[in-house]
Amino acid sequence: MSLPRRGAPDLGDARDRIVAGASSAAAMLEESLAAAGTPPCRHTFVRRFDNQARAAAAAVDTLHAAGAPLPPLAGLAVSIKDLFDVAGQPTTGASAALADAPPATADCPAVARLRAAGAALVGHTNLSEFAFSGLGLNPHHGTPANPVTAALDATPRAPGGSTSGGAVSVATGAAWAALGSDTGGSIRIPAAFQGLVGFKSTQSLVPLDGCIPLSSSLDTACAITRSVADAVRMHAILAARTPRPAVRPLEGLRLAVPRTLMLDGLDDHVAAAFDAALAALSAGGARIVEINLPELAELATLNAAGGLPAAESWTWHRRLLAERGARYDPRVAARIRRGETMSAADYLDLLHARRDWIARVQAAFAGFDAALSPTVPIVAPPLAPLEADDKLFFATNALVLRNPAVVNFLDGCALSLPCQPPGTLPVGLMLWAPAFADDAVLGAALQVESALAAREA
Repeated sequence: MSLPRRGAPDLGDARDRIVAGASSAAAMLEESLAAAGTPPCRHTFVRRFDNQARAAAAAVDTLHAAGAPLPPLAGLAVSIKDLFDVAGQPTTGASAALADAPPATADCPAVARLRAAGAALVGHTNLSEFAFSGLGLNPHHGTPANPVTAALDATPRAPGGSTSGGAVSVATGAAWAALGSDTGGSIRIPAAFQGLVGFKSTQSLVPLDGCIPLSSSLDTACAITRSVADAVRMHAILAARTPRPAVRPLEGLRLAVPRTLMLDGLDDHVAAAFDAALAALSAGGARIVEINLPELAELATLNAAGGLPAAESWTWHRRLLAERGARYDPRVAARIRRGETMSAADYLDLLHARRDWIARVQAAFAGFDAALSPTVPIVAPPLAPLEADDKLFFATNALVLRNPAVVNFLDGCALSLPCQPPGTLPVGLMLWAPAFADDAVLGAALQVESALAAREA
């Protein structure tokens, strides 16, 4: 599959270097492992797999030297969120409650697909405990500070969550891509906060076996990358399918901008970056149509009792909380315990209401290739106040989850890509659509990424 290059070197560029003989998998892996040991990567990994990764890269080089085809991931570094089983390693959800978990006996399917594609798995990355936060804080293993904002602003800022360590591993060069999960934005939020690309595919396309669940109705296994082209590559591997992104001219795209909910409370920098992105796309010929989507205003009521994450996380955690509740992050435990008061009738009513809501939103998308929204209404917030103030933490967490969580409730697909002016704090632009529109979203994102890059040229 031939895909365009955009911006900084990506996984495709790295693979091309190996193909051309300009470097080797082993040499490029050592660069990644060195980056993983630098201060910007502090608190990024829960455990590293250096020896295993070196063996994988060496095996790729041996096969390549013998004339064998280079596998898609070419022995390059890929990090794994500490929710996914890796054979021979414990899976702990970055929680003290599972600190003594036994090693996994086999790779989960998502990891197995990455390994078969030639990935050098460099380690389990840190996350919000059990993936239950959009900000990325972790009191057990420490919180990795946002390395991208650190280069622009002396204030340590949140990395975004829950796939905090995964995003930092990609932003710092410790990995070319990161396997993570997205239940309400956990791939797209850290991508937005760190100027990366995060693609949440349709949930059912990638198996979730061997992954610690948060919400079985919403969890999606997917990846953070450096470019949209890399998002296509990683999705092909994780979903075991051949994506066919419709790479149509920008003039052929009809894009909706829902005004309900998604544009509320934007900070000035996000609002300016979003408006500038829309202007650039419109100038390039895209048809951008503002729409009212009143269904989005219903979400607060539908999820008032904690929603699907509370009900479904309580199912998995209730016994572990009874035995080891004192080892949980209290903020995480409090959110899980909301599910204790939800009855079976409440849960079934919510599932029924969701089906009806999805049908109405899907109908509103007729005639559009995708919708456009800010991924997150704010830039990455300062870290210290969030650590110190529970009220501020929960209010900020709800705000950053608001836009991306719409797509999970829709059972849809979405991609976040950076849209900020150079040299400013990262801002994510989210393209989203209903289920199984993955190729349409990826195709539109390739065009959007190209158009936004062209305005800076």
